[in-house]
Amino acid sequence: MVSTNWSRSMGIDVPIVNAPMGGVAGGALAAAVSRAGGLGMIGMGSAGTAEKLAAQLPHVSNLNRPFGIGLVGWVTAQQPDLLDTALEAGPVLLCVSFGDSWDWVARAHDSGVIAATQVSDVASAERAVGAGVDVVIARGAEGGGHGRPLIGALPLLTALLDRVPVPVLAAGGIANARGLAAVLAAGAAGAWLGTAFCACPESLLSDTARAVMLAAADTDTVTTRVFDIASGYPWPPSLPERVLRNDFSDRWDGDEDSIDAAAVADLAQAIAAEDYSRAPINAGQGVGALTAVRSAAEVIAAFTLVSTR
Repeated sequence: MVSTNWSRSMGIDVPIVNAPMGGVAGGALAAAVSRAGGLGMIGMGSAGTAEKLAAQLPHVSNLNRPFGIGLVGWVTAQQPDLLDTALEAGPVLLCVSFGDSWDWVARAHDSGVIAATQVSDVASAERAVGAGVDVVIARGAEGGGHGRPLIGALPLLTALLDRVPVPVLAAGGIANARGLAAVLAAGAAGAWLGTAFCACPESLLSDTARAVMLAAADTDTVTTRVFDIASGYPWPPSLPERVLRNDFSDRWDGDEDSIDAAAVADLAQAIAAEDYSRAPINAGQGVGALTAVRSAAEVIAAFTLVSTR
């Protein structure tokens, strides 16, 4: 069984963490990943609230396995009770990313919780470590969802391993066991996997969204802000999201200032109807490796069996 010093210290069997993807990584997925030997994470994204987090916590309340919770920094700053609810749940790890405040780190430590955050370059990693963060996630530009698309995962990972004294998890484009083996060989403490778990039946995605992801090719993603702008989500311009490209992104990417009320209504209608020719689906550049609906346990088994060859 593949493991690292970090995974053993966390009490997990394999150095795999499911990324806490908002709208995808609910309590059922987190519990399934943890039961399979990884570190399951519940994620609250742009629309996260304390009430929504509380609704997912029963899945992990009697898990008897380590689990974690991931929050968005700017959302947490607007809703302090989200952090309260997360810490009261007793996670082993709390990841708060995409914010400017580090007050949450001391709160996590006071609760006996390990603090983690996603970073996109060496400077942001050094700031995080200086603020007391215990684990950093090297989030490469290949990753799905929001993040600063500055550096690829492997060059970012190797740079951080030489510069910061804390465990570094690799994220972005890790689509199979060979990818896991590569980042572990480079020195990563573990892998932070998002897209690989999206098609699992335990995720919050609908069958319709899963089918679209399974049909996507490796070149079918784009980094854009058009869906955030049209949906009214106040993500900073420096934090676009990687999604599956579709008719809406093709029309409006690069022409964001022209998004009007009709475009906003068109997107809202598409989201409500699950019309993914216009509605967004977050996905990383490893999406082409998704070929079937597999349970979280099957995903972890596939990643770890081949990586030990």
